[in-house]
Amino acid sequence: MKDIITPQEWIENWQSNRRLTRKVIETFPEKELFEFSVGGMRPFANLADELLYIADLAMKQFIENQIIEFSNYIGYAGKTKAEILANWDNTTALIEAFGKETPQERYREVFNLFGMFNYSVIDNLTYLVENEIHHRGQGYVYLRALNIEPPAFYSEF
Repeated sequence: MKDIITPQEWIENWQSNRRLTRKVIETFPEKELFEFSVGGMRPFANLADELLYIADLAMKQFIENQIIEFSNYIGYAGKTKAEILANWDNTTALIEAFGKETPQERYREVFNLFGMFNYSVIDNLTYLVENEIHHRGQGYVYLRALNIEPPAFYSEF
């Protein structure tokens, strides 16, 4: 059976999602990025901490084939919007390298990500993308609550 999508196409899909999430981060005013929330949810900077932490460390685990225990990620992305964006770009480069260097069969191998998620690499990667989409949606709600037009979600397609 032929695969529906190649690993490189899958990585490109993730990267298009990451470009859109990056635009959401860019759209936030500095203060609101770190302080504003709705309904008791975390500020978007804390969501970016989570997204960067799990993507960055997942790539390192997959590349080095070594489990890293999950720990506190608050502040992981950076203390300013500029730091978050720079760290976002660094992780984007790591994902790109992973996509280019990882053989297709590796995606089907089971890997216990963070010692907690014992699934195939592709299933773990799918979780990372779905989690990012979920949190990006929160960012859209925050921006709308601030009367700021969020980036067009279809802009990357």
